Amino acid sequence: MLDISNVTRRFGSTTAVKSVDLTIPAGQMVGVIGASGAGKSTLLRMINRLVVPSEGSILFNDTKVSSLSGQALRNWQRDCAMIFQQFNLVPRLDVLTNVLLGRLNHRSTVSSVLNLFTREERAMAIAALERLDISRTALQRAGTLSGGQQQRVAIARALMQEPKVILADEPIASLDPRNAQVVMQSLRDINQSDGITVITNLHTLDTARTYCERIIGMAAGEVVFDGGPDDLTEAAARRIYGADGLEEAFSESVTFTSFAAGKPKVRPTAPPEIAIAIAGA
Repeated sequence: MLDISNVTRRFGSTTAVKSVDLTIPAGQMVGVIGASGAGKSTLLRMINRLVVPSEGSILFNDTKVSSLSGQALRNWQRDCAMIFQQFNLVPRLDVLTNVLLGRLNHRSTVSSVLNLFTREERAMAIAALERLDISRTALQRAGTLSGGQQQRVAIARALMQEPKVILADEPIASLDPRNAQVVMQSLRDINQSDGITVITNLHTLDTARTYCERIIGMAAGEVVFDGGPDDLTEAAARRIYGADGLEEAFSESVTFTSFAAGKPKVRPTAPPEIAIAIAGA
């Protein structure tokens, strides 16, 4: 369970997140929505400890995340995988190597520097790529992929961390509708199949309603809504987005949710051309 208690973050005279109290049970799929500047990204970054809270505490089970440092903090950032809007891949490296980088916090410094990934780790990476229907790209440079493919590589890399929590910061903001659908379905599949807690920042209402069992709305750094998809009424949307933001929040006729819902196809086995990659040759 993730327990966020009275968490505040200030940047100079600006309060980005103000007195947030949330309890998130293990295995929930949570969408955090709100207009730009509402504090969504800062909240996720505090959970991952990329940003330190100014006040309050964050606990995961019996671990006080907000006080961690050194190796204990690195262990938490391994267990709490972060997926970013801009993918954060290494464009010149191939897809398989980018995915294997998710194992770095499980390995010794020497083996990480020497890039000594085991056959088992390579097989694990290929399995993650297969699950996300992009195993045929394993030997391509990451920079040659489409945005949607790169985001799926980033999710595969997160899976390599064997996380307990996945945080996704606007994971579909820069994607076309079809790729946005595939990415959100992938995150939901991971949540439902693996029981991993997924917390994702989203800009629009329809996306949150379609994929998240719980929705948290933020405005001006505060939580102003916390409920299920059916509770997200127009009145609630006004609290989250304000009257001026309602048209943008509800105007989603051409977004990915207009596509038929369904899981992306997954190939059952790795293509022959990447078998050599598993062997580490």
